[in-house]
Amino acid sequence: MKKERQSRIDHELQRELARLISRELGDPRLGFVTVTRVEITQDMHTAKVFVSIIGDRHVAKQSMEALESAKKFLRGELGHAIKLRHTPELAFVEDRSTERAIALGQVLAKANASSKTGDVNDSK
Repeated sequence: MKKERQSRIDHELQRELARLISRELGDPRLGFVTVTRVEITQDMHTAKVFVSIIGDRHVAKQSMEALESAKKFLRGELGHAIKLRHTPELAFVEDRSTERAIALGQVLAKANASSKTGDVNDSK
C-alpha cells in the first residue's frame, strides 16, 4: 500500500495541476481536460498525471500535445505552489476510463430498453 505521505502529495499535485490547467494555460489546442489522478513514484522524481479529455480523438491528440508543450511551465508553477525538495517531472497519460464508462452505460441502457420492449411483446 502507498505511504500516506505519497498519497497526500498525489492529491495535492492533482488539485494544483487541475487548477493550473484550467486557469493558467491559454493554449487554443487545449480541450476540456480533467486531471483524474496523479501517481508519484516512490523516489518522488516523476509523477504520472492521468487526464481525461472530452471530445473526439483529434481533440484528445491536440490536448495531449498542448499539455506536453506546457510541461515545463506546469512543473515550474508546481514548484512555486507546492513546497517539495524536488519538483517531480510530469508524464501525462490519457485516461480513457470515463469514455469507456459512458459507452458501457449506453450499451446497458440500450439492452435495458430492448428487454423492456421484449417484455411488452411477450405479454400480448
